[in-house]
Amino acid sequence: MPILKTMLLSDLLPASIAWLPADGDLVLLAVQAEDLAIAETVLATLPAKARGQVFVEVESMDEVRDLPAPGRVCVSWLARDRGRTLRPAVDAWLAEMLPVDLDREHRVYAWISGEAAARVITS
Repeated sequence: MPILKTMLLSDLLPASIAWLPADGDLVLLAVQAEDLAIAETVLATLPAKARGQVFVEVESMDEVRDLPAPGRVCVSWLARDRGRTLRPAVDAWLAEMLPVDLDREHRVYAWISGEAAARVITS
């Protein structure tokens, strides 16, 4: 049985979030432009089969650039000058991805800019 070790992004960046999603978790990264390096590092460590969403909030669409991600991880850029911000986007995505289902639990492993740690969100 493989030994799982928590990856501390502080090993790679001046950040201190732990990142250890379980197999099968959807992943969610919601970052401000100043935390884009954290998202890039996390995306580079995700397995090819990862599924999820990345929201990046920037001042304007002029800041949009290529952000490599696994094929089933969608990257959405939110421009404040167009009225787009993280909180409504995250709330809407979670409402869709965490349906109320009595037969099974839905899980999202998430990190949002400004939070000290990644966490599991369940339905």
